[in-house]
Amino acid sequence: MALHELLQDERYEVVALLTSVADAYRRISHHGVREELLELQSRAIGLPLEKLYLPVDCTNEDWERLMAGVLERYRDEGVQWVGHGDIFLRDLREYRERNLARVGLRGLFPIWQRNTGRLVRRFIALGFKAYLSCVEGKLGEGFAGRAIDEDLLRDLPPGVDPCGEYGEFHSFVWDGPIFRQPIPVKVGEVVLRETRFFADLLPADSEASHR
Repeated sequence: MALHELLQDERYEVVALLTSVADAYRRISHHGVREELLELQSRAIGLPLEKLYLPVDCTNEDWERLMAGVLERYRDEGVQWVGHGDIFLRDLREYRERNLARVGLRGLFPIWQRNTGRLVRRFIALGFKAYLSCVEGKLGEGFAGRAIDEDLLRDLPPGVDPCGEYGEFHSFVWDGPIFRQPIPVKVGEVVLRETRFFADLLPADSEASHR
């Protein structure tokens, strides 16, 4: 939704998408989404993709150093702003802004302080399609791999933010108004890693979907 807002704002030109990937597993950090799907997503949206590969046992200090190196390169190419999808976690926003300021950049937060219930329903109404790729244990295994739709919102336990803003879940978006075409994706095996359930999302037309 943050990207959707920025692409409609004539004040800004979005030049690239930036995502961190666990080098050893080739999956998006924290979300568990396969690198292949990440690449399909960027192509379907039509924006270049910058991948920051993170080493095993990456500390927060390592992450800040590696990210600063990437951001300094974009700064030197003329980029001034970095967009984020944060909604209401003030400490997280301030952390991002501090790190950006160190490399001479500023943060954009286009969906900041939106009502999360209305925001997710607008997401659905606009025609975005997504699956939950990772859920906290308190949600339970049955939520991993579910589509973001009205049925999901109805079934969320009390106290769970409808946008997962407290980290209750992460998702992979595979279609919507900013996509040139939908990404063929299917839900594979659900696995437990520590306190999180991960749905292994698979490219529907790849060999991986048959394994």
